[in-house]
Amino acid sequence: MRGLTSLILAVVLITVLSGCGGDDKNTIVFWTPLTGDDGAYMDQLVKDYNATDPEIKVKHVITSDMYTKNSTVLNSGKGVPDLSIIHADRVPGYVKQGALEDMTSVMAAEPELKQENYLPQAWSTGTIDGTQYTVPLDIHSVVMYYNKDLLKKYDAEYFLDDNVVTIDEMLSLQGKLDDGDFVVNDALLGWVILSQIQNLGGDIQEDGKPAVNTPVMKKAFEEVKRIADAGLMTPYGEDGYLMFQSGNVLFSTDGTWSSTAHAGVEGLNFGVTNVYSPTEEKFTNRSSSHLFAMLKNDERTDEKEAGIAKFLEFIRENSLEWAKAGQNVASKQVNESPEYQEYMQSFFTSNEKEIESLYIYTYEYYAYVAEAVDTYALELARGNVDIDETLNTMQKFVEDKIAEGTSGQ
Repeated sequence: MRGLTSLILAVVLITVLSGCGGDDKNTIVFWTPLTGDDGAYMDQLVKDYNATDPEIKVKHVITSDMYTKNSTVLNSGKGVPDLSIIHADRVPGYVKQGALEDMTSVMAAEPELKQENYLPQAWSTGTIDGTQYTVPLDIHSVVMYYNKDLLKKYDAEYFLDDNVVTIDEMLSLQGKLDDGDFVVNDALLGWVILSQIQNLGGDIQEDGKPAVNTPVMKKAFEEVKRIADAGLMTPYGEDGYLMFQSGNVLFSTDGTWSSTAHAGVEGLNFGVTNVYSPTEEKFTNRSSSHLFAMLKNDERTDEKEAGIAKFLEFIRENSLEWAKAGQNVASKQVNESPEYQEYMQSFFTSNEKEIESLYIYTYEYYAYVAEAVDTYALELARGNVDIDETLNTMQKFVEDKIAEGTSGQ
């Protein structure tokens, strides 16, 4: 009896997994990792598209461990979704593995799915050796929110005159704040460090090899550490994000997607600007991009690819809903529209210099570098660990990860 039960469960599991893939010729199965509030906005976009009564409708499947499941279905060749959303840093590795179909047929079916109709960085992240493998949905980035009331209280509104808040400007407030108030929090500090790498003219790779233990990385941490050393950063271990929402922090370095949460806080009078920089000449908002992609699937029909093209063209024309999630919509038709200007993040597509500030790392092993930076950023910024020793540890961490991932290939 126990064996029969196990057999039934196995059959049910196989049925469920096959149903998650793209086996239904009348349905485009669409996987995303959008497990937060943004998943609801994507649900609405899919619902709006299906309301147009397309020949092949779209089914949105939110998958919390999507990248793990991608590997599983790619290896088995079964249950592969028709369409997915992947992050920009995944594209080089996926293409190298032969895991992505190119978008040639999709672009041919809908001619407006082309480079000039999208934010340049979002489009180019899907271009490998002249072939287009993705169509972009957005650019999402670390940005810096500011408390208007606190800036006025401390006579610091002029920091925003050029939309570049420098570290020296922040340091000018040392000794001037009331007890319990701070200049900046440590939210998304790893992303902030990666922004500083660009501000300082560096990169995270040299000739394809990871560049972590470098003078530029050291300088990036030292610049941020100046703020913490001056007692101007929210206390170690405290939730600086919530402290900003409570009205005790002038600047919060968190994501474009946080604008909706901040807007829901009664009495929080806030705006948004670029992440702080060591110099007023250069500012960077470390970014990524959600991209539509087709995992390799020999069973995907021409009819489904044409249906995918229609869905992506609908998104290109109608993704204002995605702006509600706080994202920089990649479609120029949307982000240049009057309606989009009502959203706070439109600041970051308001001119060419702002668009250029949205820097997306496309290094093949970016994920390992980011993991190393995120792991040690808080400790380094606070001076809790030796910087030279820790950078050496981080470099080895990334090199070991790369070796593990490429061994046997």
